[in-house]
Amino acid sequence: MRGKLELFTNEEMSRADGLAASRDIASRSLMEAAGEAVARATVAMLERAGAGAGKVLILCGRGANGGDGFVAARLLQERGLTVRIALLGAITELRGDAALAAADWLGPIEMAKPETLLPPVNLIVDALLGAGLIGPPRADFSHLINAMNERNLPILAIDVPSGVSGTTGEIASVAVAATETVTFVRRKPGHLLLPGRLACGMLTVADIGMPQSVIDEVAVNAFANEPELWLARFPFPRADQHKYSRGHAVVLGGPPLAGGAARLAARAALRVGAGLVTVGATAEAQQINACHLNAIMLAPVEDAADLGNLLADRRKNAVLIGPGFGVGPRTLDMTIAALRSGAATVIDADALTSAVDSAEHLISTIMHSPVRPVVLTPHEGEFERLFPGLEGSKLERARVAAASSGAIVVLKGPDTVIASPDGRAAINANAPATLATAGSGDVLAGLIVGLLAQGMTGFEAACAGVWLHGAAATAFGPGLIADDLPELVPRALAELQKQA
Repeated sequence: MRGKLELFTNEEMSRADGLAASRDIASRSLMEAAGEAVARATVAMLERAGAGAGKVLILCGRGANGGDGFVAARLLQERGLTVRIALLGAITELRGDAALAAADWLGPIEMAKPETLLPPVNLIVDALLGAGLIGPPRADFSHLINAMNERNLPILAIDVPSGVSGTTGEIASVAVAATETVTFVRRKPGHLLLPGRLACGMLTVADIGMPQSVIDEVAVNAFANEPELWLARFPFPRADQHKYSRGHAVVLGGPPLAGGAARLAARAALRVGAGLVTVGATAEAQQINACHLNAIMLAPVEDAADLGNLLADRRKNAVLIGPGFGVGPRTLDMTIAALRSGAATVIDADALTSAVDSAEHLISTIMHSPVRPVVLTPHEGEFERLFPGLEGSKLERARVAAASSGAIVVLKGPDTVIASPDGRAAINANAPATLATAGSGDVLAGLIVGLLAQGMTGFEAACAGVWLHGAAATAFGPGLIADDLPELVPRALAELQKQA
């Protein structure tokens, strides 16, 4: 889990700065490197806009973010660009490295106010607040941020757009709508979580000389959900395998007129590599399923006892319940039977809703069931019903739910969070808007159960399934419907295998 997958909260980034200082890495040298990265990004933005000799306005606050802005201004001026600096506050209020950086600036320092943004300006650099904002910006900051957004000029944000929390991605009142953002060392959760991610524009991570040993010592436990996180353990087919060694997933289907969800999930499980897939449903429903499924097998399952008998065959090592299954006591009974079977279990959709009034029973069963992964896949509404009263960011809430339930929690959305009971978490950012379509979540659940059947751990199977779901949708583009998704999985797998 190395590379650049780690996501640093504001507190973790401060800890890294402290560790670097304890190893004689001067904070001023880190600020110089950060300012250099901002200067490079500024020049690149001007060139892309066809304004290579354009005029740059840098709006600085009184903290380290403003110090980065002062360094960038000096370096841009040395490159021959026309640079103006406007400070929100008094120069005497600057402290530490920011004060030293301001002292090195030889030009005038204007007062930052909305009128400062009037032409001639080709690009604005936001060095006002940075990642550490707690609560809404003060009125003077808010007025300036609103003025920046109204000018319709390219904006480069330093670290995170002012007004966005680097730790949570939340916007308390107003935030800079950046064209691009340059951050340092590693991304922060707020770069990937909504709504902060939307404010960042194109994101660049700059290396400013923070040693990997410092990053390792901070020991962050949140990551960007990208293939590097789980690719080494992805179950690509091997020449010495046969279908029985690639796992047997069971997908439980609903009544005759609601079987499409289970069929989508089952096809996704087969496409992602499970050696065998069986749909379990009532005899009546199987008459419909038989007209649609060929490579997927069918088994009669009327109740919890039938399910227990089906899963007594330990070769059937992963089970999914919920998509289109129906809400009620029968669903809860069969969910408990699945958990007690010892098979890896994915609980989705109607199975989650059926457990709302019996959440303690469900969680107790998860905690005391045979050791194997359990994955819960709620959207926000299902999550709030199952885990009422949790507060904090999406990342924090998912982590608490995972720890309290003993399950991997996949809190779905355009910024899906995957959280493990051991504290690890990943934030996904490759899901296109086209995934907001009926049946999309059923396909995701099928991908996860198919990977569990092949022996991936719960956290890694959930992360890989979420990423593949987004990659498949991206490969299709506009007009996507859920029926398309399983057929796009092979293309996503082929691209993934090139990275292995």
